[in-house]
Amino acid sequence: MHKNLAGLNLSTFTRCAPEQLQTQSVIAVLLALGSNYQAEHYLPRVREALAALGEIQLSTAFQNPDFTSTKAQPKPDYTNQCVHISLTSPMTLQQLQQTFKQFECDCNRQRLTEAQTPIKKVTMDIDILLIQTAFNENSLSKKKLSNWIIMADRYPFKAHERTGIEELILKGSLKG
Repeated sequence: MHKNLAGLNLSTFTRCAPEQLQTQSVIAVLLALGSNYQAEHYLPRVREALAALGEIQLSTAFQNPDFTSTKAQPKPDYTNQCVHISLTSPMTLQQLQQTFKQFECDCNRQRLTEAQTPIKKVTMDIDILLIQTAFNENSLSKKKLSNWIIMADRYPFKAHERTGIEELILKGSLKG
């Protein structure tokens, strides 16, 4: 088991709305990546950009049906993957969100075009699932603690997100 995820229990994590955490100093982040258009091109591209932010650990990439697909209106499958990043330098959540939006743009993400069509071609979607805040010292034990926080707008996790997170936990990418 990788040292960063060992012993984590998601049910004990705090859940907060991202709006409440904009100025929090983040030292690690767990992301969900998704693409339903040319994933074989865009996933490696965004993983390279993410690796520039720090040390990354990857879950297996899974192909999943679009949950909004119907027989009457079939939609392309998504390729999804979770990524844990131990940031080289702390960033605020707001900075991370802006950085990931830019990475989506760098992958030719076209949100306006997507909104106008029933079948969306999503080159890259990056969602923040969990953040690890900077270390705090516990005044009683003088022990340094770090806190993982679940983004409340992303919880409960989708099946492929939970699978990716659990795989990263087993690899030991996340630590409490």
